[in-house]
Amino acid sequence: MIHSRNRRLRVNESIRSLVRENILTTDDFVMPIFVMEGENKQEAIPSMPGIFRRSIDLTVKECKELFSLGVKSVNLYMKVSDHLKDNTGKEAWNKDGLMQTTIKAIKDAVPGMIIMPDVALDPYSIYGHDGIIENGKILNDATNDALARMSVSHAEAGADIVAPSDMMDGRVLAIREALEDSGFTDVGILSYSAKYASSFYGPFRSALDSAPKDEMEIPKDKKTYQMDFHNSREALNEVFKDIEEGADIIMIKPGLPYLDIVSKVREVIDLPIAVYNVSGEYAMVKAAAQNGWLDNDKTIIESLTCFKRAGADLIFTYFAKEAAILLNK
Repeated sequence: MIHSRNRRLRVNESIRSLVRENILTTDDFVMPIFVMEGENKQEAIPSMPGIFRRSIDLTVKECKELFSLGVKSVNLYMKVSDHLKDNTGKEAWNKDGLMQTTIKAIKDAVPGMIIMPDVALDPYSIYGHDGIIENGKILNDATNDALARMSVSHAEAGADIVAPSDMMDGRVLAIREALEDSGFTDVGILSYSAKYASSFYGPFRSALDSAPKDEMEIPKDKKTYQMDFHNSREALNEVFKDIEEGADIIMIKPGLPYLDIVSKVREVIDLPIAVYNVSGEYAMVKAAAQNGWLDNDKTIIESLTCFKRAGADLIFTYFAKEAAILLNK
């Protein structure tokens, strides 16, 4: 005779929900947003169905809708005009630049929205790299100086949390000291601590035209600073160093293929963990759903819940708006 029957707690939805371990809510989401120059402009991103580049005015409109749905945080990326790009990234800290103007516009329109601007030089670089290049190499410390200036300019514009995604050594400390010295003691740092050199970023780089350029004198990929996807212990080393340097939240990127890293980090730290459900993951689900191979809505909710189960507290996802609509139903 069987005395212990696990199925007793799966008999119906009421029982299943009563003992459910992880609950997905709109509070978990951060929506990545692409911003472009112009007015009343919106451009579809072919590899990311349902995702657009928008001018500031339409970005503000989108943020108002997101907030009404319960999505209370956005992660900002700029589509920078080619004539503003160089090897120093100086447009990144222009007080009247596209990023800074966007931050101010969103804060004015939706004061409660948490704004997390991306901190990296690749959208501003003529080479498409996250750092300044000299003699064919990515300069670490010079790049950190640029990232610190960029972060302070974001804070001045009204950002709540800066999100360095570059993977330079020591950049969290450089940014933390610059923010402190400038009086922005309440501005947080969400550090991309374990960001892997991944093939899953393709649609994102198309959206911003930020892929490394194929030129003889520069690295053709980002493997000298982003992590080797073969490694897991290395992620813990990166995480611990960023925490020591002053990170408030740590990020693991990509998401679904790296749930083992999320779980491993969760076991050893108490800080909030963010995970990035990246563009390639989004594109795969959308392509499969459009072909009738997956149920779009069910796959979205299941995928996002998996991040919670693995130990993530924040989920950066292009599904944020769609998932919020589903959850609100």
